[in-house]
Amino acid sequence: MRRFYTLLLTMSMTTIATHATTKTLTHTIKNGDSLYKIALKNHLTVDELKRANKIKTNEKLKLGRVLSIPSKATPKKEKSLTKVDTAKKNNVKKQIASKKEVKQKKKSLSKNSSIKQITKADYYTIQKGDTLFSIAKKHHATVENIRALNEIKSSQSLKLGKTLKMPHTEQSKELLVSVPVKKQELPEVEVKKSIASKKILTSIEKLDTILLEKTQVKKDKKSTLFSLLFDSEKSHTNKTDKFITQQKCVKITSLAKKKLGKRYVWGATGTRNTFDCSGLTTYVYNQNGIKLPRRAIAQSKIGKRISKKELRKGDLVFFDTSKRKRGYVNHVGIYIGDNKFIHASSAKHRVVISSLNEPFYRSRLTVARRLES
Repeated sequence: MRRFYTLLLTMSMTTIATHATTKTLTHTIKNGDSLYKIALKNHLTVDELKRANKIKTNEKLKLGRVLSIPSKATPKKEKSLTKVDTAKKNNVKKQIASKKEVKQKKKSLSKNSSIKQITKADYYTIQKGDTLFSIAKKHHATVENIRALNEIKSSQSLKLGKTLKMPHTEQSKELLVSVPVKKQELPEVEVKKSIASKKILTSIEKLDTILLEKTQVKKDKKSTLFSLLFDSEKSHTNKTDKFITQQKCVKITSLAKKKLGKRYVWGATGTRNTFDCSGLTTYVYNQNGIKLPRRAIAQSKIGKRISKKELRKGDLVFFDTSKRKRGYVNHVGIYIGDNKFIHASSAKHRVVISSLNEPFYRSRLTVARRLES
């Protein structure tokens, strides 16, 4: 009997052992699960998992399906893995946060530095009587820089009270420091001369540069201002009884036509082949041995006044191109025949040929002049 019981005992132990070795785990498929993830989690290959559950190659997994996991698999210790993963994620987040902080600091530093660079001397409020030329001279800058910085077009007029940005230079910093300067005592005669010359220069600047709105210009040609302008420009002309010959007129118009398409730049007189309206006439006539005053208003006062019917090649035509037609000259061109003239146009930004029959120029033609040789 004892042998029988021992035999039964050994048989039951073997069955228990075989059952333990063949025991399997289960896994219910959830949203986001894949065979690869399940196999990796349970230290299996995808093929082993497919064989254990008889899954075909193209078969799709269904939510809620229970998969059998062979017992030899030892599931991963999720707690230890999650700790490592969270640590890595925290490190990555810290690195990203530190990079963002560095960028924000750089931005704030750049903003602070730009704020430091902007001083009171970098802004200027337009006052009555100001022009771009006078403002640029006062702040040691150029008219082109001020226009570019404030996006001011060549045909745009300044407004009283408007604040302009000034180019930031070392000289503008010096403007913040007010240093008392001793005035040099000059003889009364020299003081009077300097005051008179300053008045003439400022009056010329006001007429030939962008004028402020609300500034009224007197139309009376016999006023003191026009007489000063006329007297100041008289020295530039050499008067004789002979007008420009026809041969020289041809040379003047042919040279002007060679400059067609060249760029318009305010204040330019031929430097780098750039011109403004009076700069073009000054350059062309100077190349032909005739000296002209620099500004259009002064050029309109010399030579012989002629009618539109009397125009011939080489004569100068003057216009008032202001919006309100105030009656003063601010544009000039060279007549080339057939009711056409060549000029440096600020509107078209280059040297062009236009017709006197165009409504704009026909209504704004102020005077025509024939020069003397």
